[in-house]
Amino acid sequence: MSVAVAEAVSVVLLVAVLAFAVARPRGWPEAVAAVPAAGLLMLLGAVPPANAWAEMRALLPVVAFLAVVLVLARLCADEGLFAAMGDVLARRYADGPDRLLAGVFAVAALTTAVLSLDATVVLLTPVVLATAARLGVRPRPHVYATAHLANSASLLLPVSNLTNLLAFTATGLTFTRFAALMSPAWLVAIGVEYAVFRRFFAADRAIGPAPSPAPAGGDPPSPSSGEPPAVSGPRSPSSGEPPAVSGPRSPSSGGPSSGLFGPRSPSSGGPSSAVSGPRSPSSGAAWGARASRRTRDGTTRPPGGGGGAGVPPVRVPVFPLVVLAVTLVALAVTSLAGFEPAWAALAGTVVLGGRALYRRETTLLGLGGAADPLFCLFVLALGVIVKAVVDNGMGAALTRVLPGDGSLLSLLAVAALAAVLANAINNLPAILALLPVLGPAGTGPVLAALIGVNIGPNLTYTGSLATLLWRRVLRGHGHEPSLGDFTRLGLLTVPAALLAATTALWATLRVLGP
Repeated sequence: MSVAVAEAVSVVLLVAVLAFAVARPRGWPEAVAAVPAAGLLMLLGAVPPANAWAEMRALLPVVAFLAVVLVLARLCADEGLFAAMGDVLARRYADGPDRLLAGVFAVAALTTAVLSLDATVVLLTPVVLATAARLGVRPRPHVYATAHLANSASLLLPVSNLTNLLAFTATGLTFTRFAALMSPAWLVAIGVEYAVFRRFFAADRAIGPAPSPAPAGGDPPSPSSGEPPAVSGPRSPSSGEPPAVSGPRSPSSGGPSSGLFGPRSPSSGGPSSAVSGPRSPSSGAAWGARASRRTRDGTTRPPGGGGGAGVPPVRVPVFPLVVLAVTLVALAVTSLAGFEPAWAALAGTVVLGGRALYRRETTLLGLGGAADPLFCLFVLALGVIVKAVVDNGMGAALTRVLPGDGSLLSLLAVAALAAVLANAINNLPAILALLPVLGPAGTGPVLAALIGVNIGPNLTYTGSLATLLWRRVLRGHGHEPSLGDFTRLGLLTVPAALLAATTALWATLRVLGP
């Protein structure tokens, strides 16, 4: 096979796999398309099997790290950590939408940094919806914040995003060095987002809380009310489908948040059947059963609630917080000592998982499902496909276009190109394509590309799988986000955040060195 034909076939298969991942017909996992495509490229000789196996071996530690972090995030959710976050937001930021927006920014940024962007999208977004309903404020600014911060606030730690893990491995930095270099960029990116959000959502923020907001921990909506019960069936954060939601719904009829995300799905006022299928009248009882299993203090109130007038607060789960804190310290120590940081994450996961198994609150099968093995397989197969694309022409083209020095203009050019590439082919294949080219150029260009592929996806739905998943989660709660609002907000935030974050990275590199 000629190089030109191999390049054409590789690009067509990459586009087809990404289209499948976006559409996910019949809810099939992304690996259904990616694995056969990778096999076909090896069979046709577009990528030699030896090169394909070498690429998968290089990706395997990163993918294993990802799986461990996904399980850790799910265990924290099952311990009630996100329910407690919602309760704290509702109690401490109840005096207006401005303070609530600041609280959501803080919680979403920390959740993304420590537990990954998937946790913010899948586990925190429903809690934010419930908190907004509880306080009687419009949820639009707050749920858009979870989408944007899932991407732009994922710059801080290697565990925050799969793209970070890939760049972290390519640079050879220690865990603490990576965090030190990226923390200024992380802070200024969040600051830019917050400043734009305050202005963009000024009308939503001008509407204060209702005088007597209904507690978020009330009874689940009845089937006759037109509001669907909670999404059924636990899902892993990267699976592309909403998980079981540990909290009530934002009311969409008669409440203060009605109609804020556009028209409801035509199917009887509920979310699109493509997301979760038709609802049965008995599913309200299942909602209550799932919610009560997530509490740890002997009560049966739903975890998204608590607080408010006459409602007891949700207990803060101390044990998972301590485990998380110790795990973060261990990540830094193991990296400095020359060990793989994944071992520290695995230790924290084993502690929480062993406790849950001992208490019979989960099963080994459930923990395996939380690791999302099919998504991990998708990442490995996608690496082979991108390897074929890069080796058959894209790599040479990127080498000609990308600057190789660490000047501010060069870093800005790398970040901009990475953002464009992320929106064109999704940020995961974008960073996979860029790393072989930028790796020899040094730490600065690699981290600039990381800024591009992490912040850039806030411009379009297809820029990252997390944004697509956020959209599915909202649809599962009966809300349809506005494409126009998302695009306009992205046009305001992405260029400014890219400029500010890349400049901060350049300044940090000049002070601390690469």
